[in-house]
Amino acid sequence: MKNTPTLTQNHKIALAIVQKAVRILATWTNSPLELTDVTLPESPQIAVTQAINLLEWQESQTPEPLRVLFDQVQLTQRPSSTYYWNAVAIADTNPPIPYPQPQQSEMGEIQDAIRQVLTHLTPLDWQNLSLLTLILEKFASHLSLGQEDVALIDLTRATVAIAVALANASTTRKLMLIAGDLSGIQTFIYTISSDGALKSLRARSFYLELVTEEVVQQLLDALELPRTTIIYAGGGNLYLIAAATPENCHRIQQVQQQINQWLLHHFQGNIFLALDSQEFDPQAVKTAEFAQSWSTVTQKLAQQKSRKFAQNLADMMQPRPAYDPCRVCHRDDVDTLHPLNPHEPDSVLACDTCRQMFQLGGELFHLAAIIRSHRQDKGESPSPNGSNSQPLLSFQLPATEEREAVTIDYRLYPNWQNWKQIDPNLDTVFLVNDWTIDHYSFRHYRNAVPLLLGNYGQRTQKEAESGFMSAAELADIAQGIQRVGYLRMDVDRLGQIFARGLGEKQTLARVAGLSRLISYFFKVYLNSLAQSRQEKFLSLRDTVPVLANVQALSESPRRNLLFIYAGGDDVFISGAWNEVVEFGFDVYQCFRAYTGHHPDITLSGGISLAGVKFPLYQAAHAAGEAEEAAKGNGRQSLSLFGQVFKWEEWLGRVNLAALDPEVREYLQPETQPPLWGVFPLVYRLNQHLDQYYSRRFVRHLLITADLQEKMLDRMKDQPEKQQWDTRYFLHLPKIAYTLARLPQSVLNQPTFQPIRVSLKSPYNAPYFRAIATWIEVLNREK
Repeated sequence: MKNTPTLTQNHKIALAIVQKAVRILATWTNSPLELTDVTLPESPQIAVTQAINLLEWQESQTPEPLRVLFDQVQLTQRPSSTYYWNAVAIADTNPPIPYPQPQQSEMGEIQDAIRQVLTHLTPLDWQNLSLLTLILEKFASHLSLGQEDVALIDLTRATVAIAVALANASTTRKLMLIAGDLSGIQTFIYTISSDGALKSLRARSFYLELVTEEVVQQLLDALELPRTTIIYAGGGNLYLIAAATPENCHRIQQVQQQINQWLLHHFQGNIFLALDSQEFDPQAVKTAEFAQSWSTVTQKLAQQKSRKFAQNLADMMQPRPAYDPCRVCHRDDVDTLHPLNPHEPDSVLACDTCRQMFQLGGELFHLAAIIRSHRQDKGESPSPNGSNSQPLLSFQLPATEEREAVTIDYRLYPNWQNWKQIDPNLDTVFLVNDWTIDHYSFRHYRNAVPLLLGNYGQRTQKEAESGFMSAAELADIAQGIQRVGYLRMDVDRLGQIFARGLGEKQTLARVAGLSRLISYFFKVYLNSLAQSRQEKFLSLRDTVPVLANVQALSESPRRNLLFIYAGGDDVFISGAWNEVVEFGFDVYQCFRAYTGHHPDITLSGGISLAGVKFPLYQAAHAAGEAEEAAKGNGRQSLSLFGQVFKWEEWLGRVNLAALDPEVREYLQPETQPPLWGVFPLVYRLNQHLDQYYSRRFVRHLLITADLQEKMLDRMKDQPEKQQWDTRYFLHLPKIAYTLARLPQSVLNQPTFQPIRVSLKSPYNAPYFRAIATWIEVLNREK
């Protein structure tokens, strides 16, 4: 293995700033750090000093507990409480969700952990930018320095980005925010239908994560930037900081041209890279002016996406022969198709891309490391160190007028270290969700970086196969009806939160911190929620204040799930339908706790249920429509079983204060029922009714719901207040009849009395269809 690589000036600037931040930790923990810092020439050193001043470093201060940045967000209202992160390190693997707490935490434990790591740093380690950045990310993500709501890791990365840009800026001293957006992702991911579709869908999602990563890497190489200039990258979106020079603008255009030529050829114009930049004054990084640059460059991307491949119209208009379409993605420009699954003689015929995705899906179950290698030719990839390993993914970027053709290989490994298969000339090793300090040492790799990836899935039980469970297995293991559940959810108004949510505190470091917090929740913490629900969620309810009111639908470990996509600010998850429903409620409650129950930071979601043979793209579309219906309900809602209610209505945590004041006044003579909401009645009714009476009861509830809906539809042109009698009281005669048909052995039970009262209450009248449907699918015979 080679020694430390030669550092460019920009990388030396990054190393100098990161070393400075680590020294602050060393001084704070009394760690003997007798190592030589990188030396910078005068001009770069001036840029570093300017960046430190702009970002308002308080080097004379010591690290303090970090205040929760979500507290500063205000769209309509700010939270009434102040929260802090517990000062702990990120676990090496599978880190649990950190939850805010009302008091500042003790610092002794994290000081001891930092001291133990810094004491063992070698001179070679001290020159390892990836390792030192990882140390800051692991230990300083929950520490502040001077600014109580800015994490030291975010302050450091922002300072590196500004310092590097200043050192390369022209006489105008302007910087620029570079933004990119891969559009057409949903078309590529969801428009497939075949056996093994879940595996292929998961692979396609992962593939596009690597495409985003490759775009970032091409920009970093073209602009000669270190990775610490990245503000955010994931989910098809990216943001970088660079010097606003004509040369850099030209290089960005060249990268976009080369990537889009490849995308046009490889995806037939379905995926397009919008890439642009916006100049800003360096002073803006510490003011809300930076938010305006963010909004402006986002608008530029939208304009590009409205005229995709405008520079490639000649290529797009060229006539091409059509062949039999691929049975998975339906493309018809490939002359030869092959069986999707080579081990099944009757497997559908598919194109090479779909066959590659199917193979990749089987490799993702245990993924620890990804090796990126760079080739200048398009020939066969040599097997590293004589192994038989061939790249699962290759990006063959075509030549342009100013950029050479290049092939980028990606190899996937189930272990972080495999000496016989690692190419000594590799470019980068991506370690998946790995914060183990030792893994980033130069004695293992020359350039290792963490890659955050939502990658949970249950292993298949089929002996002849490896990888994730199939849709058939997930449906078979579901409770009641044999269906696969599909959950799609994302953060409400996230664009507004980033554009103006922080108000006057909308600075570069805080925007970077907000991006990291959101990304960590969906890409990292959901893995542990799915993997260890009982240990890292259910057992914490009595000890973590923000989780005190969490309600679990069951105590089940609930692991029969598959993360198709989890990142950015949204998720798409499949699994046994009842476990998907439970997971959706867990995610909602954990996210609310993670954000300190901020009134302006909420989630909306949609869940669809589908049979095994139902086309996957249609199931995904149905879940997407359900999510949009939830957004249309004033956000912070869930659409399930064709019904849309606020999450708290589903959970049964509504109260009189949550009602519209006019409705509350209209129902004022009625008292609040003992059970109010969907799930409490589902749970209690399921305990009291056997299968025979459950069917009859469900049928009568559905008839009642049908009657209500038909009557309300007839009255839809009437004023809303005139509809209230129908909405809240039409059910009473039918419910009274339904209850009277139950056996006395049920009616006379003392525990059934709250159910009887609650079903008659007008407050529960809107929920009858949801209650009936939920009970029905829970008790459907397989």
